[in-house]
Amino acid sequence: MKKILKYIFISLLFLFLAIGIEFAFNWKTEASTKLNGIENFPSSYQPYLREIAKKHSNWKFVALYTNFDWKYVIDQENKYGKNLVPKNYSNSWKNTTPGQFDVEIDSGWVDSSRQAVEYCMDPRNFLNEARLFQFETLSYDTNSSLDGIEKILYGTEFYNTKVSYLTSTGSTVNMTEKYSDLILKGAKTSKVSPYHLASRIKQEVGPFLSHSSISGKVEGFKGLYNFYNIGATSSAEPMGAIKNGLQYAKDGKGASQSTKDKYLIPWNTKERAITGGAIFIGSSYINVGQNTIYLQKFDVNDDRPGTLFTHQYMTNVLAPSSEAKSIYSGYQKSGLLNNAMTFIIPVYNNMPDIPTQSPNINTKDFTTDNTKVYCNMADVNVRTGPSTSYEIITTIPKNTKMTRIRKGKQSGERWDQVILENGIVGYIYQTYVTELPSVQIQKIEVGIDNTTLKKGEKKQLKVTISPPEASTHKVVYSSSNNRVATVDDKGVVQALRSGTATITVKAQENTVQGQITIQVYSPVTGIHLDQKQIYMEIGDTFQINANIEPSDSDDKTVVFTSENSQVATIQQDGIITAIQEGTTKILASSKENSNIKAECEVNVVRKMAEDEIHFDSSLTVNSFEISGIDYTSNTVEDIKDKITTDLEIEIVNYNNQILKDTDIVGTGCKIRVKENDKVIRQYQIVVYGDANGDGAINSVDLLVLQRHILEIKTLEPIFRKATNINKNGANPSSVDLLLIQRHILELQRIIQ
Repeated sequence: MKKILKYIFISLLFLFLAIGIEFAFNWKTEASTKLNGIENFPSSYQPYLREIAKKHSNWKFVALYTNFDWKYVIDQENKYGKNLVPKNYSNSWKNTTPGQFDVEIDSGWVDSSRQAVEYCMDPRNFLNEARLFQFETLSYDTNSSLDGIEKILYGTEFYNTKVSYLTSTGSTVNMTEKYSDLILKGAKTSKVSPYHLASRIKQEVGPFLSHSSISGKVEGFKGLYNFYNIGATSSAEPMGAIKNGLQYAKDGKGASQSTKDKYLIPWNTKERAITGGAIFIGSSYINVGQNTIYLQKFDVNDDRPGTLFTHQYMTNVLAPSSEAKSIYSGYQKSGLLNNAMTFIIPVYNNMPDIPTQSPNINTKDFTTDNTKVYCNMADVNVRTGPSTSYEIITTIPKNTKMTRIRKGKQSGERWDQVILENGIVGYIYQTYVTELPSVQIQKIEVGIDNTTLKKGEKKQLKVTISPPEASTHKVVYSSSNNRVATVDDKGVVQALRSGTATITVKAQENTVQGQITIQVYSPVTGIHLDQKQIYMEIGDTFQINANIEPSDSDDKTVVFTSENSQVATIQQDGIITAIQEGTTKILASSKENSNIKAECEVNVVRKMAEDEIHFDSSLTVNSFEISGIDYTSNTVEDIKDKITTDLEIEIVNYNNQILKDTDIVGTGCKIRVKENDKVIRQYQIVVYGDANGDGAINSVDLLVLQRHILEIKTLEPIFRKATNINKNGANPSSVDLLLIQRHILELQRIIQ
């Protein structure tokens, strides 16, 4: 008897297992677990998440360990009618089983292929900034705003639009609230993110208010609305899915009164439809563990017993990915991407090492490969697919090593699939990939004849590569300071200006490099004095200034001497003292090269009484320079009218040619005060902005100053002073060039 009972017990046990195996497998052998932090994800997830974290350090990533085997999950989802794709997709997306291929399960929609399911379910395919939002938690956040909702709705007829709707009798109700107001109200009531609701509405009914699910005009369902297509199960009947959704909006498809009350059914106003649908989404999905778009599509985490893989919100297999992109775009426009966010990302047991590729990618376009390669360009994008239309996963620097697992053989633009050393799998433009040689560079030595170069000098580097077998391999030359010295791709260094620069020679195939530091010496090529001829009274002092060329000369020391110290003396700081009447020359020479010199004629004359000459107050007289001249009224006659004296006045140009009364006075012209045909005082004229001495300020002055700045032709000291519009004593620069330009365009007048 005991044996019979034992046999019956065992038989019943096996029968139970046979009948209930599907139910049993729909239960997790272990409860799912959530672990916060990138370090708690499998290694194949981590590099993608770290790339995202570089841009968004306040985003949190939670690993949802489902404790399901990958193959089992795909088997459960790859069942006829559970996942659909548009009928116009390529065959790689579609179930090609005879009798099921291209059969419309819903109007325009057919069953998807196993590859499509594997691709869409593998989270690693979507760990980039744009597609990540299918894993965003969808709970209500108090920081949500109407402005953020409107920006998500931008580009649709819902945007900034007041709500109106039809009743069952056909009358129109116009509300004062906008769609964004109703969405925010619904979000607060349902505890669901309003941004998710706005994005879900865009995904489900599109951009137009005329969509049949929300038009209120469908025969048999007038005055009813379903913004989220809840209950819109597939049907071969024309508009079958829409009618099923509107039936749910009408009576909950036979739901109890308490359920209908909970979801505000019937949805006979747009406010009830938006809020009631949000409550449905929140209570039916978000609050029972399906709190991401991914989990609402793929039911792998559900708190309700025995419902796994059955409680799925949508049939479009690509819905999570496309909704994620829509959410990302809305967040980007509204400036929400910098907010703190949490993403819950599923993990499965025994996942493939490399994620299943998109069915869009033709395997015939590639050959299997396992070649070590490196990136031969700087800042190259690695993408999720073989085209610039795919999202960027990461951007890699030059010489990044990787393994090419599939080599592209596409016609035209070719792409390779690679694995980076950190584990990221992606696609890179084939032109940017170079195979690593079997023997690589191990050492680079760099030499040069002399590490000190004169400005303008060129020198060839001496580069020795070890081992000798790698001596022909490509190396890359660079300078730490291209203003001081440059180096071309043949290793020729050109010295440009005084300073220090380190020249680096780096292997393109790895990180081996050699360096050498060079010093550029800039010798003195010329000296300019800011005065060429001056008149001084006995006992006067005057500061003369010397400018060394070029401006980056290493030794700017100037030695001053006077040819006749009984007439005038000069100190080494450039201060001239007039001793007695007469003429002498002040000489300025370079300490570095005494053959480079300049001179100024000094005329010491008698003292003049204060009342012997008077200048109009509009003019600025400074030692032997005069400025403040009105460049719109600057003839010789105009200037003479501003001088009161019994002495003779003569005005000459920069070349000492006497000007007529009608001639224009410009920079470099001189006012000479004469007595008995002898010059007893001389003043040089400065017209700020006039770089060529013609008395005008125009495009010619721009060209002259530009040539000076570019060191094509150096300005004489008086013209250098005239083009220093800021009057700070500095060498004229691009700032002064801009000020002259603004004056010409009458935007900002140069003050004289």
